[in-house]
Amino acid sequence: MSRHRKTRFEDLGKMEYQAAWDYQEKLLKILQVQILNQHYGSALNYLLFVEHPHVYTLGLHGNKSNLLIQSDFLQKIGASFYHTNRGGDITYHGPGQIVGYPILNIEAFCRGIREYIYLLEEAIILTLSDYGLRASRLEGAIGVWLEPETPAARKICAIGVRASRGVTMHGFAFNVNTDLRYFSYINPCGYVDKGVTSLQKELGHPLNMEEVKLLLKKHLAEVFQMELV
Repeated sequence: MSRHRKTRFEDLGKMEYQAAWDYQEKLLKILQVQILNQHYGSALNYLLFVEHPHVYTLGLHGNKSNLLIQSDFLQKIGASFYHTNRGGDITYHGPGQIVGYPILNIEAFCRGIREYIYLLEEAIILTLSDYGLRASRLEGAIGVWLEPETPAARKICAIGVRASRGVTMHGFAFNVNTDLRYFSYINPCGYVDKGVTSLQKELGHPLNMEEVKLLLKKHLAEVFQMELV
């Protein structure tokens, strides 16, 4: 396995979905060229954090019927909609949510896309543990859940990724102080029988977003053995 794990962390702050998508594509192409030219010593991976305005995104093979509202109502609630090129079905991004976009040479960090997703989940699980919450995986479903094998199963982090010529993009959406009402307008990730939650809802008070970001960044660097630069 390649050990070239230099990774630049960037907190993009608040950014429109399309602008962040364009930025991901730009970084992905740069890293792909470096890998193609075997410039491993200078190849730079990226870990991006961002917070989007209200937006619904549908994965490449998702079902648009899982968006339960019409375009006029989207406008009324101040939300936009994008059909993306990631995996997974429909999800929501918005204020109070940490969206993470790792742009990584997957070969340098893990043995393939399944392990990559597992490690993303693990970093979220470790972050939740810092707040006294026991989270885990739900068999057959990507993401991080609380009480997954019970009728009270609820997702706290959605994951939808894409790998192109060995480089990842898109990533995860971690509900921290998220307005969960926006999930009522979709079947989140295509599920009609599972709930959605946030760190704020579970703990009963708003969280300091910068504190959560620091913990999450630390755990991502740990599980992927990133060399942050």
